[in-house]
Amino acid sequence: MSRTAAVRDQVLGIVGDVNVQERAVPEDAFTLVQPLLDACDVRFGHLEGPLSTPSTDPSAPDVPHKPRWRHSDPATVAAYLAAGFDAMGCASNVTYPRRVALDTRRTLEGAGIAPCGVGRNLAEALAPALVTKDGVRYAFLSVTSVFWPSEHAADVDAPGVATVKAYTAYAPGRRALEMPGAPPEIVTFPDADELQALVSVIAELRPRVDVLVVSCHWGVSSSPDPVEYQRAIGRAAIDAGADIVVGHHPHVIQEVELHTGRPIFYSLGNFAFDWPKMRGRNLDGLLLRCSVRASRVVGIDIVPVRRDDRNTIAPLDPRSGAGKDILEHLAERSAANGTVIVDDDGTWSLRDLEVRS
Repeated sequence: MSRTAAVRDQVLGIVGDVNVQERAVPEDAFTLVQPLLDACDVRFGHLEGPLSTPSTDPSAPDVPHKPRWRHSDPATVAAYLAAGFDAMGCASNVTYPRRVALDTRRTLEGAGIAPCGVGRNLAEALAPALVTKDGVRYAFLSVTSVFWPSEHAADVDAPGVATVKAYTAYAPGRRALEMPGAPPEIVTFPDADELQALVSVIAELRPRVDVLVVSCHWGVSSSPDPVEYQRAIGRAAIDAGADIVVGHHPHVIQEVELHTGRPIFYSLGNFAFDWPKMRGRNLDGLLLRCSVRASRVVGIDIVPVRRDDRNTIAPLDPRSGAGKDILEHLAERSAANGTVIVDDDGTWSLRDLEVRS
């Protein structure tokens, strides 16, 4: 019997931005969604709360360019361990400065959670988090296009986060000659060399694993619309061999695109998120339940979630109310890409997903 024929069906759970901090009992952060997480065989999320002792000196904030930001105490790793996360993407604009990347990696590894997107050098930051579950080999990569210009990006001999730099350019709007002062068109595109480095890692990894997920920190905060460079990176990752691309940083849900039959979720929105500035804001998110059969992703169910009045993430009813509204809005926006999301008696799923041979 072949290896793939012998393995059982599995569910890979993927969530968006997670941030646990300043809770008396960190493990309480996922209490209301724990049954959903328990129903998954493998769990992956994006850590938007790097694990490093936060500053207590107001004149020396954790991220000088973000004075109200506070890192999460390493002890909060207990929340992710209790929730059952197997791997975490860590490349983001708040995994700063370089030592924080190392603190976060060390803390996750010490808890038995596989990190990706951070490392002692560029090679380690670009290396995958590898998880094997009952014979199925999962790989997760994490990169960020949102980062600070110094003491942040990993280099050949310097620690930090894995990056795919993007550029912004401005072109005169179509009515600029007629109407001085008309707004310009904004053009964005990824750095060719850094995108090629990611593509090379994906292509090299593809024959060695069964399920390959690329996690991208990108886009414009609080914007529901992907920008051009997100599409360029997402499509290139799929073309190189990724099964699923998931995004975060906008903190709101963005549309889904099927590129050559494989999904790009441009932003999953927030999951558990305790940073005080985010209280009462950007409450909605998505949890993906990816069905894995014979070591291949064969379908994805989409579950709506929202933080409640205690700031605790909770599932929503997909058949009515806010849960149905979120999914209908996602389906409507994704339809512009030709992506069909189907409601089958309250189970919302991607249609026309291509199963990799």
